[in-house]
Amino acid sequence: MTEQMPQKLRADAEDNRDRILSSARTLFASEGLTVPMRAIARHAGVGPATLYRRFPTKQVLATEAFAEQTRACQAIVDEGLAAADPWQGFCWVIERICELHLQNRGFTDAFLATYPDALDVAESRELTLRSVATLARRAKANGRLRRDFELGDLMIMLTAHRGLHVSDPTTRTTASRRFATLVVQAFAA
Repeated sequence: MTEQMPQKLRADAEDNRDRILSSARTLFASEGLTVPMRAIARHAGVGPATLYRRFPTKQVLATEAFAEQTRACQAIVDEGLAAADPWQGFCWVIERICELHLQNRGFTDAFLATYPDALDVAESRELTLRSVATLARRAKANGRLRRDFELGDLMIMLTAHRGLHVSDPTTRTTASRRFATLVVQAFAA
C-alpha cells in the first residue's frame, strides 16, 4: 500500500491562491462578506474557475482568510516572545497587531457574526492571550512595563483601535501608528 503524499501547489497556483486570499481579505474588510465571489476573482486577477477550484464557497474562502489572519496574529506574538528584550517584544506586538487591525478593518467581526460556527477560535485565542500574558510578565519583571498593567488593558486598547474610521488609507495608517505609539507610552513603567 502506498501512502499518498500531500500535494504541494505549483508556484503559479500558490501565487493565485495567495492573491485570492489577499483580495478576499481586502474586499471583505472594505465591503463586507456580501462582496460577490466574481468581484474577488476580478480583484485577484484570476478567473472565477480558478477561484472556485480552490474555494468552492464563500464560507470556505472567508474561513481560510480568517484562519490565515489568526495564524498571523499568533506569529506576531511568537516573534514578540522571542525578542531578547521583553519590553521591545511587547512594543513590537502592539505595533504589529495595530497594523493587522488596520488591514482587517472589521473583517473579524463580520466573519464571526456571519459564520459563528465555522472555526473554533477559542483555543487559538486562549493560546495567543497566554503568550501575551507571558510576554507582559517578562516585561514587568524587566521593569519596563507598568506594574499595574493587566491583560484587559490591552483588550481595551485593541477595542479602541478598531474604532479608527478614517477613509483615506494614508491618514488611517498615520493615525494607527500614532495610536500604537501612545499606547506604548501609556504602558511604559
